[in-house]
Amino acid sequence: MKCACKFSRREFLRTSAGSVAGALGLYPALALAAQLHDGEALAPRPSHFSARAKQLVKIFLTGGFAHVDTFDPKPRLKADHGKIVSAESLRDIGQLPLLASPFKFTACGKSGLMISELFPHLQKVADDLCVIRTLHTDIVEHFQATLAMHTGSATVPMPSLGAWLSFGLGTLNANLPSYVVLAEHMPYAGAQVWDSNFLPPHHQGVRLTPGDKPIPDLDSKARSVTLRELEQLMLRDVNELHAQARPNDLRLRARMSSFETARGMMAEAPQVFDLAQETDATLQRYGFQRGDNKSFGWQCLIGRRMIERGVRVVELIDTGSNNNWDAHGNTEDHRPKAYRVDQAIAALITDLKQRGLLHETLVMICTEFGRTPWAQEANGKGRNHWAKAFTCLLAGGGVKGGITYGDTDEYGAFVAANPVHVHDYHATVLHLMGIDHERLTYRYGGRDFRLTDVSGQVVREVLS
Repeated sequence: MKCACKFSRREFLRTSAGSVAGALGLYPALALAAQLHDGEALAPRPSHFSARAKQLVKIFLTGGFAHVDTFDPKPRLKADHGKIVSAESLRDIGQLPLLASPFKFTACGKSGLMISELFPHLQKVADDLCVIRTLHTDIVEHFQATLAMHTGSATVPMPSLGAWLSFGLGTLNANLPSYVVLAEHMPYAGAQVWDSNFLPPHHQGVRLTPGDKPIPDLDSKARSVTLRELEQLMLRDVNELHAQARPNDLRLRARMSSFETARGMMAEAPQVFDLAQETDATLQRYGFQRGDNKSFGWQCLIGRRMIERGVRVVELIDTGSNNNWDAHGNTEDHRPKAYRVDQAIAALITDLKQRGLLHETLVMICTEFGRTPWAQEANGKGRNHWAKAFTCLLAGGGVKGGITYGDTDEYGAFVAANPVHVHDYHATVLHLMGIDHERLTYRYGGRDFRLTDVSGQVVREVLS
């Protein structure tokens, strides 16, 4: 995205000199840099139209939570518990008993949104939640479905949603990555879920691992600030000469950009992880105590602090590729998984709202697929994978709160009205971020690629 405007170096410095105070104050200066000889690789770019949300928090609940046990109550399923029906499993069709949800649902908030007892804290923010009950995806295996929820492709790895947003919109703070992933454990499909793939490499997600050293080697080995600055200048000059001789090497430019980001992170990232200024009451609201740096509550609070400092996309992955929501043996296994995330997610939404950030921060809460309304086996208590109907949520950032969208049938097995493919979900997120999903493209291998492939419709009924 080039601009016809031309600025002299003197004009640029004069215009931007007063705008660099504070993290988000960097935005005007970076925007001008983008117009000055294409400027910074991650300089902010104009959206296609006025954006409802400037930043995104993606919360991924790994393993596939059961929609009929969480946000899509089915009285008929309870009434017909044990009834033998024609049932699909991962690879065949047979006869299996319907399995009623063991969890009580409650009408919550002024809107009366139905949420199960698994999420008592989310029940308190029901009026901020938009529950989409008719998600569907193409493949019912964890690896492929996780890949699809992140990249739009269940088969061939593609750039992730976060990478597309970084490419399309740039950063709000050059001292921090534009796309950060907090993941204690590797998810299904591994680092492919936050990869930039064929997009310029500096748009890939930066994974931080909760713990004592979320960012390894952050501390400088230089003996003094003066020496460190001298080393940086020398290295920058050498890199620039090397890059000028190789103008088409995007990986080289990306590496140089990563050095610049790393330099900024050395100054700013320690502040993000320093919770000394957060009150004990705030930590308790998120469900953890001082000294904890691994819990999902800690991750959500760090996510809020990153949003405050201008990170464009923050993703929180609650578990890895095992010991997750994959409740084949017993639906009661959802209880500890929900307990781990419920209070933290509700606190994040509340905190963003109290700080005036929720209206311009989109929160998406999703999983890779749902689970069957029938038992996995005769006399079983667990549910198998199910991709033909499941639930995901949105909150903040231009979304109507306290509503449900779409209907599944009486057992929650199939979409009855208003289907939402993963491509539609992604198109809606991009729209809220000011991006036309059909126009955000990248030419690679002789064709134009986009997150939503050749489909996708914005679900306009959920927009406020």
